[in-house]
Amino acid sequence: MTGTRTAAASPAPAPLHGLRVLDLATLFAGPLAATMLGDFGAEVVKVEHPDRPDPSRGHGPAKDGVGLWWKLLGRNKRAITLNLSRPGGRAALLRLAATADVIIENFRPGTLEKWDLGWEELSAVNPRLILTRVTAFGQFGPYAHRPGFGTLAEAMSGFAAITGEPDAPPTLPPFGLADSIAALATAYAVMTALAARDRTGEGQVVDMAIIEPILTVLGPQPLWYDQLGYVQERTGNRSANNAPRNTYRTADGGWVAVSTSAQSVAERVMRLVGRPDLIDEPWFTTGAGRAAHADVLDEAVGRWIASNTVIDVLAAFEKAEAAVAPVQDVRDVMTDPQYQALDTLTTVDDPELGPIRMQNVLFRLSSTPGSIRWAGRPHGADTETVLAEAGLTPADLASLRAEGAL
Repeated sequence: MTGTRTAAASPAPAPLHGLRVLDLATLFAGPLAATMLGDFGAEVVKVEHPDRPDPSRGHGPAKDGVGLWWKLLGRNKRAITLNLSRPGGRAALLRLAATADVIIENFRPGTLEKWDLGWEELSAVNPRLILTRVTAFGQFGPYAHRPGFGTLAEAMSGFAAITGEPDAPPTLPPFGLADSIAALATAYAVMTALAARDRTGEGQVVDMAIIEPILTVLGPQPLWYDQLGYVQERTGNRSANNAPRNTYRTADGGWVAVSTSAQSVAERVMRLVGRPDLIDEPWFTTGAGRAAHADVLDEAVGRWIASNTVIDVLAAFEKAEAAVAPVQDVRDVMTDPQYQALDTLTTVDDPELGPIRMQNVLFRLSSTPGSIRWAGRPHGADTETVLAEAGLTPADLASLRAEGAL
């Protein structure tokens, strides 16, 4: 099937059309979850402090003073400002919450309650509301009130302990891995809570701890330890479950990654590199056996790849029906023909920067696709419009400004 991610390709509304989401969160799991909902039609209102915008607006490189990360994270969101600690800001949020389906927040536990905006107050104005709370450690437990970021989850979960070379320090990812995984889990949690609401008619609280989803995607480590006392160690690019599995340097200075999770693929690779004799070794018949002899397999595969260019390696592996991919940086990604065919990187027209390229929506739906309707908006650009839609008059807005709530 040739899928599409362009809303104009279908007359049907986007699948989340009519869903209203208030994004009160910052850096990065909560806002990214809201972005994912907005990509498929949810009406997302980003609520930021009047004087302290979402820090992602200032993270990373900027062009002409405009933060580029925000253009991605803030897409498909209307941007308003409210100081929730002021009475007027609190009242305005309650008015918005009364017609919202979802609130996503990541304040430390107890902060909303301090402002009289906890579940008791929010559910009183909207019993169908889904309050989604995204924090490093969850809403209870000995660490709940500690400050935390995704980096701590990458360390605590066991991810860093198994990442890197055996004789090198534990390695943290150079991007928000735990936050991104938590964002995917949060979007799933929101949709699950909405499905429950369809049956019961009642909203509920989602408690998402960033330390948990990354632990889930690490696989059966707790089960292995519980049943066998087995502790996974750092193995660099190698796997304890199969071999050859590594990155290899080519004759022209490039790198390729090879994976042989299937026995048949491992056999094809060894035939390709001129070492079919290794297939007959007793240890070659299992992934663990091959992993135990990774030095032998890496030497054979590495020697053959080192005598060929990247293009030749890729062509030979494709002909042999063996799994390989080039190690690409972002320059390669931007021109990769598979990504181009999928429209993975698409162009968005932005009033501030003109045409900009960014990742497309996460997946294709054949009948009700998502779309990028606009990139991240300026700080507070939609405040008056959104609050007027909620019933606030110009006099109300003037009063909020005088109070410092806008």
